[in-house]
Amino acid sequence: GKVTPKGYLMSEKLDGMRAIWHDGSLWSRAGNVIVAPAFFLAALPKGFKLDGELFLGRGRFSDVMSVCRCHCPNEAAWRNVRYIVFDAPAAKGGLTERLAAARAALGEGGGAVVRVHPQVVCEGVEHVYKELDRILALDPPAEGLMLAASNKPHRGGRCNDILKVKKFHTQDAKVVGHKPGKGKHVGRLGALECRLRSGQRFDVGSGFSDADRDAYQANYPIGTIVEFRYFEITDAGVPRFPTFVRVRPDVDPSEFPA
Repeated sequence: GKVTPKGYLMSEKLDGMRAIWHDGSLWSRAGNVIVAPAFFLAALPKGFKLDGELFLGRGRFSDVMSVCRCHCPNEAAWRNVRYIVFDAPAAKGGLTERLAAARAALGEGGGAVVRVHPQVVCEGVEHVYKELDRILALDPPAEGLMLAASNKPHRGGRCNDILKVKKFHTQDAKVVGHKPGKGKHVGRLGALECRLRSGQRFDVGSGFSDADRDAYQANYPIGTIVEFRYFEITDAGVPRFPTFVRVRPDVDPSEFPA
């Protein structure tokens, strides 16, 4: 099915070391105990499972790995590590409720060691691109964004509940149809029906101004080549979250199937 990022919780993707807090220990993704100093473990909530990253800062993945994988923990080095929580897998409800439960479990005391990762509610595809542009321009740059469904119960493994957005790609497509708008776009363009060079069909419904949508037949007649941004190609061969960038009069329409 079609996944839209609207309503997902959006956060910076951290380049840290994944760690699960469970049964009084921190565990690596591979299921090994992470040997942390007593002061660090004492700040974590007893009997409350957390999922997050041990983090030293952007661009410091190798540093945090060397600190946190050592079997004789260096307390001074660990003083700079933060455990950034992005889920409470055993708590009830969707992610919004689970993070609220994590905040309640942490209380006020853990700030120097542990905190819940800030999330913003995504307003749509263009909000994602804007935020991605912002965090990739930081120095050092962030690694990307995470988008998490706000209302789904916790489930492990790969699924559309959590999407990673590290960068965007651009590609060209040929306009083969126009879909009418709904809601506030009634009477204007809803989406361009497009075709890739591979022949794959898909819709581009984001990235247009109201004026673009009003004048769509003049702006994007059938056969027009458009450039669009997207995150990745899905298993079904369709671009995920395509958004319009510009018309490409310099690209030959004969490169695309009729």
